[in-house]
This record gives sequence, C-alpha cells and structure tokens, in this order.
Amino acid sequence: MKAMWNNVVIAESNSTEIIDGNHYFPFDSLKSEYFVKTELTTVCGWKGKANYYSVTVDGKTNKDCAWYYAEPNDAASKIKGMVAFWNGIDIQ
Repeated sequence: MKAMWNNVVIAESNSTEIIDGNHYFPFDSLKSEYFVKTELTTVCGWKGKANYYSVTVDGKTNKDCAWYYAEPNDAASKIKGMVAFWNGIDIQ
C-alpha cells in the first residue's frame, strides 16, 4: 500500500491494518521528511486520543491529514505505532 500527497509517496508498506475503512501504516514506513507533528488532538470512543501530523510536499501543506494513537485503548492495540490518513491523501 502507498499513501500519496501531491504526486509523491509519503508512506509505503506491505503490512497495513484496516480499521473503520482506513489503512494504518507502520511508523517506519513513513517518509519522515514530509511529516510535522501538530497540536491537534481528537478522541475516539473506542480507540482513544489521536494526535496528528501535517504533510508538506513541494511547498504545499496538508494540515492535520495524518493521525495516530500514541496510547490506544486496549480494543485498538493493534494500531499502536501506526498512522492513518485522510483529507486528500491518496491510498493505493
């Protein structure tokens, strides 16, 4: 699986987890030069507190387009150390 933004691969992995229709990519599959942590957090009732990244490629930024659960609830433990995408990130 590949995550792409602005025609550039920002993450690539043969082992994603699918939860709620989203592919979660392992942290080590991210091209870290494109990612910056943001201050945004949200809470999912069954997964826990999510933190976010913005992605910048070729001078264009997609704000808060990637999220992860640093300490997911037990029900979502298999996505610890994994990142999912939305807001125009193309998953192929």
